[in-house]
Amino acid sequence: MTGYGKAETVIENRKYIVEIRSLNGKNCDLGIKSQLLPRDKELQVRKYIADTLVRGNIDLFITMENGAGDCQMRNINEELFVAYWKRLCEIAGNVDITDGNVISTILKLPDVVSSSVDTTMDEEQCELLIDAVKDAVTSLISFRTKEGEILKKDLLTRVANILSTLEECEQYEALRIDSIRSRILPKLEELEVSCDSGRFEQEMIFYIEKLDVNEEKVRLRQHCSYFKETMENELYPGRKLGFIAQEMGREINTLGSKSNNADMQRCVVRMKDELEKIKEQVLNVL
Repeated sequence: MTGYGKAETVIENRKYIVEIRSLNGKNCDLGIKSQLLPRDKELQVRKYIADTLVRGNIDLFITMENGAGDCQMRNINEELFVAYWKRLCEIAGNVDITDGNVISTILKLPDVVSSSVDTTMDEEQCELLIDAVKDAVTSLISFRTKEGEILKKDLLTRVANILSTLEECEQYEALRIDSIRSRILPKLEELEVSCDSGRFEQEMIFYIEKLDVNEEKVRLRQHCSYFKETMENELYPGRKLGFIAQEMGREINTLGSKSNNADMQRCVVRMKDELEKIKEQVLNVL
């Protein structure tokens, strides 16, 4: 969802520089940081950017550089200039107003110097500026596409790691039965009580069924498969991938609560680690 694009155009001997950047966001939040875009064209530009970029915290910047033959009037606010100078004197003592460095510094302060430039545009000039905006958006999309390919490879690797770790979990499932039995039998011997072997096996089965994780494994594999399908087939999969990742987390958490085995718990921790990285990366997906 992050990206940067830039384009330039020349209108009436002035160079207009259009820059657009995008950061992660749930919706399309667009801010136009320029007074150069004609007001009657702002809605058109906003709609184009929102429809094209879909999501993100987007900022559009338009700046202008005057050409060599472009004459520009500069006005100095004398009252504000003097007010800044007096304030500097209050802070730093007497400040020599004839010092060129002091004059240059004060002239750079806000609103001391204002430029009088006619930036009105006719319809044809407006179209040239809007075309530059579109070129900048195209450049940003290209940036997003390159980043998206990198994210896709990373996400697929993370999902593959979860599936691989899930397979590793399965080798510890059978060991749990012997482990549980080995813990219960000594306790019965310590109590010096006899029990019906058939009933004992029946109760063991009931207890082990509560620890069965087959359903969680099936669902987790389905979620992983759906995650990969969504990445391949959806045009804007970001939100859906976030929902699928949440469901993957539910199954991994349940798997951990039922594991009752140190080795399985370690596998669960590794799967959770991969899932957290997936959730972080999904925030960057459109």
